[in-house]
Amino acid sequence: MKENIVSNTSTQKKRSLIKLNARLYVGLTIISVFILGSFILPFFSKVDPVAQGTYLKNMPLSAKHLLGTNALGQDIFWFLVFSIRNSLLLGLGASLGITLISTFLGMSAGYIGGWYERIVVLFIDTFITIPVLPILIVLGALVRGNTSFAIVAVILIVFGWAWNARTIRSMVLSLREREFINMARFSGASTFDIIYKEIFPHVYAYMVVGFINTILFAINTEAALAVIGLSKIQVPTLGSIIFWALNYNALMIGQIAWIVAPIVATVLLFLGLFLTSTGYNELFAERRGVA
Repeated sequence: MKENIVSNTSTQKKRSLIKLNARLYVGLTIISVFILGSFILPFFSKVDPVAQGTYLKNMPLSAKHLLGTNALGQDIFWFLVFSIRNSLLLGLGASLGITLISTFLGMSAGYIGGWYERIVVLFIDTFITIPVLPILIVLGALVRGNTSFAIVAVILIVFGWAWNARTIRSMVLSLREREFINMARFSGASTFDIIYKEIFPHVYAYMVVGFINTILFAINTEAALAVIGLSKIQVPTLGSIIFWALNYNALMIGQIAWIVAPIVATVLLFLGLFLTSTGYNELFAERRGVA
């Protein structure tokens, strides 16, 4: 009898876990395909995908050229692979910087309070009011397509950390009044121990979700700049490949794969990141509820 009860309980938990994590499974699968493909496949490329005139122009889809070649004599498939890799690197780098800064400032300001919190809040409010995209557009117009990845990433980090910092600070403000925080404080725990051991476990789920969403923001921003020709379009990115396709009228010359492939790849990448974000958030909420 006990074995049947244990078996039924275990089955119910497995069913619930599979149901709740469906988004997470699908999202991680999509992201894994993109990451593994874009970082492993370049090792099998013998030519520079950016080099023009490497192949005959406007060749159709074939076993040798999976997506054909474009009007610049480039293999569309290999250009797309390198574009996905570079866009992911930019998104991961910018998101990592934003997450570290926003988490540190948000948690420390929310718990420490006093003059330190007032200074941090002043910076948060200041940077929130500064629009990022217009600044990138102005800088891109000044350098006319020579904006390097490093500059774009730094600007995204400098002007992109404030929103997450404000949210984390609000979460910490509510947590620092809880009884377990007072007990830790009265037991002699240091400020660092309280922030790291008591507050951080309640905040890290939002950090993960924010990290994923920031990757979307970074990739989308760079792609928007590249499409209008204000990013470094010589570097393969999801935005630059669309820029060249539009610039050479890919649809008009019959090179549908040149414009459709990067759009489909961008949609799938964004879908994978979105499903991972919402799936992880759902999983964390379920675990907290069970706990």
